[in-house]
Amino acid sequence: MKTLIIMRHAKSSWSDPGAQDIERPLNPRGRASAKALGEWLRFGGFEPDLVLCSPAARTVETWSRLGLEAELRHVDAFYLGAPGAYLEAFRNASGRCVMALGHNPGIAAFARDILAEPPGHERFHDFPTGATVVADYEGDWAELSPGSATLRAFTVPRDLT
Repeated sequence: MKTLIIMRHAKSSWSDPGAQDIERPLNPRGRASAKALGEWLRFGGFEPDLVLCSPAARTVETWSRLGLEAELRHVDAFYLGAPGAYLEAFRNASGRCVMALGHNPGIAAFARDILAEPPGHERFHDFPTGATVVADYEGDWAELSPGSATLRAFTVPRDLT
């Protein structure tokens, strides 16, 4: 059994209007949310072996503030990437538990596509910042396909803080 963790970055800052989008850090709420999400993942026993992460500052900072330890691999295609970029990255992954950390709209579409059944949570379909899916998958990563993962858990930061 393999586990997928699909997470949108925590809330980012817009305080520097001159900053490039890829350089935007987290805001104070995002930093607190990332810490809470890390605690939620640890408490649930959902600790990744490998993290596939967009190179954007807000995704990298989200990862660092989760307080987890895993191999970190930057995936350039996740920055503003389509759902297929996430699927391709998972198909090339290794390990028992793999996490993708990225951006909307691609990561939300990937989460919707990969699950056999969506969660009943009212925020799943808009996938706000910090939204996190944990799902199980039986098979080889190379064969991961739409509808093949089974939901284990879903949360958003407002559920935790």
